[in-house]
Amino acid sequence: MSETTTKTSKFKFKAEINQLLDILVHSLYTNREIFLRELISNASDALDKLRFESNRGTEIIDNDLPLEITIGYDEKKKLLTVADTGVGMTRDEIIKNIGTIAKSGSADFLKQLSEHKDDANNIIGKFGVGFYSVFMVAEKVVIKSRSFKPDAEPIEWISDGAGSFQVKTIDENFKRGTLIEIHLKEDAKEFAEKFRLEQIVNQHSKFISFPIKIDGEQINKTTALWREPKSNIKKEDYVDFYKSISYDSEEPLLTIHVSVDAPIQFSSLMFIPKKNFDVFGWNRDDYGLDLYVRRVLIQHKNKDLLPEYLSFVKGIVDSEDLPLNISRETLQEDVIFHKISESVTKQVLSHLEKLAKNEPEKYAEFWKEHGKIFKMGYADYANKDKYMELLRFNSSFNEDEKEITSLAEYVERMKKDQKEIYYIVGASREAINIDPHLEIFKAKGVEVLYLYEPADEFVITSVLKYKDYDFKSVDQADLDKLKKLEDLEEEKDEKEKLSSDDELHFSSLISRMKEILGDRVTEVKVSERLKESPAILINPEDGMSASMQKILQVMNKDTSLPKRSMEINKDSKLIRNLLKVFKADNKDPYIESVTEQLYESALLLEGYLTDPHKLVNQINKLLEDSSDWYTNLKKME
Repeated sequence: MSETTTKTSKFKFKAEINQLLDILVHSLYTNREIFLRELISNASDALDKLRFESNRGTEIIDNDLPLEITIGYDEKKKLLTVADTGVGMTRDEIIKNIGTIAKSGSADFLKQLSEHKDDANNIIGKFGVGFYSVFMVAEKVVIKSRSFKPDAEPIEWISDGAGSFQVKTIDENFKRGTLIEIHLKEDAKEFAEKFRLEQIVNQHSKFISFPIKIDGEQINKTTALWREPKSNIKKEDYVDFYKSISYDSEEPLLTIHVSVDAPIQFSSLMFIPKKNFDVFGWNRDDYGLDLYVRRVLIQHKNKDLLPEYLSFVKGIVDSEDLPLNISRETLQEDVIFHKISESVTKQVLSHLEKLAKNEPEKYAEFWKEHGKIFKMGYADYANKDKYMELLRFNSSFNEDEKEITSLAEYVERMKKDQKEIYYIVGASREAINIDPHLEIFKAKGVEVLYLYEPADEFVITSVLKYKDYDFKSVDQADLDKLKKLEDLEEEKDEKEKLSSDDELHFSSLISRMKEILGDRVTEVKVSERLKESPAILINPEDGMSASMQKILQVMNKDTSLPKRSMEINKDSKLIRNLLKVFKADNKDPYIESVTEQLYESALLLEGYLTDPHKLVNQINKLLEDSSDWYTNLKKME
């Protein structure tokens, strides 16, 4: 072998690696055992890659080697070895793979690791830099590796984690795969003890699909649980399996174990967690089911087996009918795969239906944690009926914002002759309950769904209807349809009617108010929907709801105010007093002040008031005038 190929080359770690190693070596003292979990996972990945290459017919050296992971130890020498017979690495690959952190996320990883040292075991695994955790226990690491490629030479990598590493070609009969020698620190010699090693493997790696051997004995003897008859599986087995794949400390909310024989054959073991792991939406891409073919892992976290609105589901799918050597690209076009995906989706929805029917309180827990994601399934037209039955909302029927109702329950409670399902969008239950649009619905005893997030209306408007009932926003409700519905008994008492003379003056007052507001409103008219509030702005029935208009305006950076009609409640005490002022002097400035204030207040309730200064000035002026009237009245007394 030439001098060029045998000489040792020295390299410096990238800056982020040095920072990472400094944290690992000097700051992390708990959960150090995770280094072995990470090395085993890397070894398993290497074996998976080799099996893939073999199945596609690639020429492989040492093809008779069994696919396995071997752990060796020497207590006296404080030496631990982890070896695999996987794809191995070439000189260039070992420099690239062990010299830099994965392409993206290094800054985020280091930030999280430095801020959350107590959760290092989860953080390290998420960012794919698990190899470097070996330096928590090692004073020196030697990697010997030989690629599966026939012309590859064996390579040795050495580092003490102090900022640099050496790479050289070794002139020895080293077979395919990778061997990692870990020269343990004095305070880490426990990791050269057989009992401790077995304990770690059983805790973290017992579901690895390749044999893990210590002293020639296979440690991970756990069978593929999803292949076992349900009658043979205990609840504890399901819980252990779930925790091993999710790293959740709690048991799952729901376990879904399915075996299908026709028209396609597959098994699946899926779980719905009790908690939403991605509360802030920062890790939306970290989802998917593991796809196996006859117990062989083909793809980790496949995102096409379930639609994204079911991304909270954890678990595996194992197929008998997919070819072993199927590639990730071909999966997306495979007819069998799509049939499996459709079946798995229906299974999840069916189990949720059973949960909602048989254990409504448990389903409410599910909805609280995962409802926000689930609602995004409005585009799944193939499963629309199941999806609609699983939707939940808060409504005016519920006693508080924590209660939920289904669309089926809403329909059961509908008024006679009611043909539409009404909804309203608002920031909170308190805000919605004082919305003037609800007053006629309260008077008629008509239930209204409460939507607290703007995205909810996209869901409602996308599905269009539930069974034979259309969805309708309260600010677009057909007044004639509502008037036909019977009032509640307690609402039947009518206010004192205006005299014929007052009616004539009231028509003139309305004309005056329209004159004051000008083209800001399309018209001012008497309201038949208001019971308490003095005024309200109304959308055209064939137009867009107010909340949807606001969303589109934000998206289009449009600050213009949509024109609407203004309705006046002539039974309101404020409007009756305004009528008295008008009859005395139809040009009284108070009429203009009150009209402007009513319009600005209505805009505020609708969420369209962009500049509150005018509103505040008007309120202050009215308060000032009222204080003068009040003090003068006191003097007269």
